[in-house]
Amino acid sequence: MGTPMAGHLRAAGHDLFVASRSKVPQALLDAGAVTCADAAEVARKADIVFTMVPDTPDVEAVLFGQNGVAAGLSKGKTVVDMSSVSPIETKVFATRINALSCDYLDAPVSGGEVGARAASLTIMVGGPEAAFERVRPLFELLGKNITLVGGNGDGQTAKVANQIVVALNIAAVGEALVFASKAGADPAKVRQALMGGFAASRILEVHGERMIRRTFEPGFRIGLHQKDLNLALQGARALGVALPQTAGAAQLMQACAANGMADLDHSALVRALELMAHHAVATD
Repeated sequence: MGTPMAGHLRAAGHDLFVASRSKVPQALLDAGAVTCADAAEVARKADIVFTMVPDTPDVEAVLFGQNGVAAGLSKGKTVVDMSSVSPIETKVFATRINALSCDYLDAPVSGGEVGARAASLTIMVGGPEAAFERVRPLFELLGKNITLVGGNGDGQTAKVANQIVVALNIAAVGEALVFASKAGADPAKVRQALMGGFAASRILEVHGERMIRRTFEPGFRIGLHQKDLNLALQGARALGVALPQTAGAAQLMQACAANGMADLDHSALVRALELMAHHAVATD
């Protein structure tokens, strides 16, 4: 997890043992975090082990790779993966951790950097209820809306569903603002008007403003949202269901990535719509 989330745990008085593939932030060290050589050492020292990495192969590597979490676990410990990854593979990971007489929770989050700093994240959890209750006090230091969705994999399924809703809302706001701007209306005033009606949403409020102000520094990168939508489409294929709007949003993000924008905030999805319209919502 990032510095803000880890910092909340430390500020609450918990011993914090950390390992990172990059340099551990000095702020955590100054707060009293103890650096470990690898994930296995973290697992030996901690009762509850959190992992939070970009993609499914990264989770597998940090859990079961050389000097990974599994190598340091002992009976009765709990592993909590807060990454956003495949629900199917998550069930496999849980089974492998359970075989070591340890519990596993999948607990992806929503809320971005703002939510991480404010400890207001939404946390969607899958796993056994007893393990959830054991970890709940720590979750409450990180977020506000904390839900045990079901068994292992169900937390990840909820996160994929979340990412579908977010992507389609970003696309809808982008289309509305491109339409309004090209029609000659002031997009900022259109957004203001819409915020008072049934179209109001958090996406319109936050990402609509980003589109108008052209502030695309990443809070959540297009490349990561692409990964999440790919999980949705892979799951849909396995389940035999159609997600046509999700596929469309994924293609808009792909268009952005193809034009060198994978590291921009996902609100920059509007740039794909602007390219097709030959018109920007606002000038940079």
